[in-house]
Amino acid sequence: MVKIPNIIPITDLRQDATAIVKRVTKSREPFIITQRGRASVVMVSVEDYEHSRHELELLRLLARGEKEIEKGKGYALDTVFAEADELLKELQK
Repeated sequence: MVKIPNIIPITDLRQDATAIVKRVTKSREPFIITQRGRASVVMVSVEDYEHSRHELELLRLLARGEKEIEKGKGYALDTVFAEADELLKELQK
């Protein structure tokens, strides 16, 4: 079953920002803020934002590695695993 996203008008955010920030932090789910009836921004907790940024960086590294392999370049497997371990440690912080 698809979960309905949390949608909040910007006027509600203005009126009760503290409560909404607490809800975002507690639920760990994104909230869509609307302005004039249209989605304007997405609010996420700092932890989720940082986690997403780390995941994106991992994906970029994997894509770069794929391109380097296609060009005949590469790195020792031990080096790759060491770098991956370091990135995973950052995710767990």
